[in-house]
Amino acid sequence: MAVAVVVGTRPEIIKMAPVFFALQKAKLSPRLVHSGQHYDYKMSKVFFEELELPEPDAFLSVGSGSPGQQTGDAIIKFEKEFEGTRPACVLVEGDTNTVLAGAVAAMKKHIRVGHVEAGLRSYDLRMPEELNRRLTDHASDFLFAPTEDSVNILRSEGVWGKIFRTGNTVIDATLRYLPKAEKASKVMWDVPWENYVLVTLHRAENVDDPRTLDNMVRVLLECPLPVVLPLHPRTDMRLREHNLKAKVQSCDTIKLLPPAGYLDMLVLMKRSKIILTDSGGIQEEACSPVMKKRVLVMRKSTERPEAVRAGYCKVVGTDAKKVLRELRGFAEGPRAKFKPCPYGRGDSGERIAGILKRELRQAR
Repeated sequence: MAVAVVVGTRPEIIKMAPVFFALQKAKLSPRLVHSGQHYDYKMSKVFFEELELPEPDAFLSVGSGSPGQQTGDAIIKFEKEFEGTRPACVLVEGDTNTVLAGAVAAMKKHIRVGHVEAGLRSYDLRMPEELNRRLTDHASDFLFAPTEDSVNILRSEGVWGKIFRTGNTVIDATLRYLPKAEKASKVMWDVPWENYVLVTLHRAENVDDPRTLDNMVRVLLECPLPVVLPLHPRTDMRLREHNLKAKVQSCDTIKLLPPAGYLDMLVLMKRSKIILTDSGGIQEEACSPVMKKRVLVMRKSTERPEAVRAGYCKVVGTDAKKVLRELRGFAEGPRAKFKPCPYGRGDSGERIAGILKRELRQAR
């Protein structure tokens, strides 16, 4: 019972690593298939090395392009891959073009689809990820929902597949890899401050909009605490295009870093005072029992409401005045109080592997 484990971006590699190892343990013969959506070394290959994953069994070299081009190219290449290998199930994770393409290609070949991290919704149709995750959920046979909120969303939408609440595999990853990161990472050698704001920016609806990007830069320049910013290639490109990078570089309270590997990012998160981000995965990682960090989410919505209710995250939008007001309030206010992690105990990968083994056996 071979299982194709599809990845294409940094978050997918991180969140599928616990699933891959759990599938191996369950003797389900996982086959790693990388679309190539993140083709930059720092955004892909380094994560395989740090997570101790083997080289992908197949690398499809999809690369960049418009959303339609990228998704269409990926569907064609996934279809050829699945036609040749005929896995019993294709596992996809999250909400990228890779995820939707892998699910569609498998469905067209009458191969079962399992969606890890199913049922998330932002209800913000400006986000291409919202479309990807909705379509993938309705194409999947097995829906591995991280929380009860996700389960309820899937039930309310009447999805056809079987729904299982499993927790989120990102918690498995933080528990497994943070001890290694604290021993191996040297990233703090490049950070001149003890108390700093870790900032990550990359979403298209933020950095591709000149007005929003200008707001982001103002936040960086006027932040009440020093800023550490691992610079995503997309964000770097947009800052250069709009002649903003020199302004950011010249500020002595901003430290720009190259794109961070997973181990370095774990350490940067752990040592930070607060996190300011438009990422989805970081909102979950901050809830881990070994992390427990306050996160300000620079978006208009979030598909992680559980993290908000548990006190870890707060959606602050993209207006510079409001974001800076929230940052100043945090810098001057008392320490945040958190509820227990809403994303499970760190055994999600094992749960998914166990469910999949049972379901595939029953279907034979």
